[in-house]
Amino acid sequence: MSTPVLDAAFVTTALGGRLRSREGRAPDSTRFTGAAIDSRAVHPGDLFVALPGERVDGHDFAAGAVHAGATGCLLNHGVEGTAAAAIFLVDDTLASLQHLGAAWRAALTDTQVIGITGSVGKTTTKAIVASVLSAKYRIQANPLNYNNEVSVPLCLLELRPETERAVIEHGMYTTGEIALLCRWTRPRIGVVLNVGPTHLERAGSMETIARAKRELIEALPAEGAAVLNADDPRVREMAPHTAARVWWFGTSEDADVRGTDVASGGARGFEFTLAAQGRSRRVRVPLPGRHLLSNVLAAAATALADGLTFDEVTAAIEALDVPLRLTVIEMPGGITVLDDTYNAQPASTLAALDLLEEMAGRHVALLGDMRELGEVSRMEHERIGRRAAEVVALLVTIGDEARALGAAARAAGLAQAVHVGSREEAVATLRAHLRPGDVVLVKGSHALGLEAVVADLARGGAGEGGAR
Repeated sequence: MSTPVLDAAFVTTALGGRLRSREGRAPDSTRFTGAAIDSRAVHPGDLFVALPGERVDGHDFAAGAVHAGATGCLLNHGVEGTAAAAIFLVDDTLASLQHLGAAWRAALTDTQVIGITGSVGKTTTKAIVASVLSAKYRIQANPLNYNNEVSVPLCLLELRPETERAVIEHGMYTTGEIALLCRWTRPRIGVVLNVGPTHLERAGSMETIARAKRELIEALPAEGAAVLNADDPRVREMAPHTAARVWWFGTSEDADVRGTDVASGGARGFEFTLAAQGRSRRVRVPLPGRHLLSNVLAAAATALADGLTFDEVTAAIEALDVPLRLTVIEMPGGITVLDDTYNAQPASTLAALDLLEEMAGRHVALLGDMRELGEVSRMEHERIGRRAAEVVALLVTIGDEARALGAAARAAGLAQAVHVGSREEAVATLRAHLRPGDVVLVKGSHALGLEAVVADLARGGAGEGGAR
């Protein structure tokens, strides 16, 4: 079978009846390196897809995308300044993008997809799985959290014919969405990390979230592998719903791939005993936080299910060097900041507090709202507050929903718990209280923009109040 080529001829054939007309001066042999929906992110050789939006229309930026190097445009009407590229006119650019991504994936018969889903930890696990599998296979895994009906087709169009394994996140807000993604991605291995209240406000119930996550392993072929978290009761209940072989990972005694005897080294990483396939070995993970044990075990199980040996897996784990959402930053004045400002859910916040507890020094936390938790929001914020009271000497909260977090911490006996009304006030409060040797966790929902607090702290370190 000849190697597929992502060019104008392929796009024309793949779109079929969706294609109203093919315009532009570019020949059928024009190749595309991938696709982009943001003209600012266009790379030379990209196919630019103009998506209409509520506030902006991608067609307004098509000429700029061609100027930036796009060799093709998927449009629903002609745009001046794009004639040098291959132009594909369709009625629905999003549906055509999805169809094209699925067609390109179907053409890559030598590529196998590992799908990852879970309420927390998808992007981190994707990076770890890709790193471990790279010991044996040619791997592709987009570093961004491409996991929905727009970004997964973009991810698929990045794949190269020589790619042996593609690791792709599968996200959801409610049922039916992961099933749709799977029709495009055709996963052979599916990893389900956990089921938590993330997006509960939209999904409506934990049962709905569990059913939605289950769609990944329902889509697997009989010769595939379902890699499931043995420590999560809702994930355990998924096993009868797949035709694939189940590989259990976790700390449970019946896990096929088990981790025990965890010892933390704080920011330097952690050690644990890995047991699988009748063997066991002490393994050092060079990533901060013992909360990553589950992610590492998921990667180990995936790799073993995909043909790596026990020795190959342990060596790959000990060589891990992957970017994490949570980063450890050494600030002026001898202060360490755990920057976990990308987003916040209950499980990830508890994990961040666990890491903070493992670090040497006085513990401080700036915690913000955890959004989209629906009817359990107050309960979950209070649970985090009680845990924070066990870990920190000073708690600063920000956001309306985080008020319950601070109140719960005070009720649990934390003397220093203050609420602030803005990022500027958060910075001023922290600077007034931080002192050399402190470790401060900054975490909250992305909408709060707490990365600005970290940036301001980096410029100033501890204030006069903290130096006394």
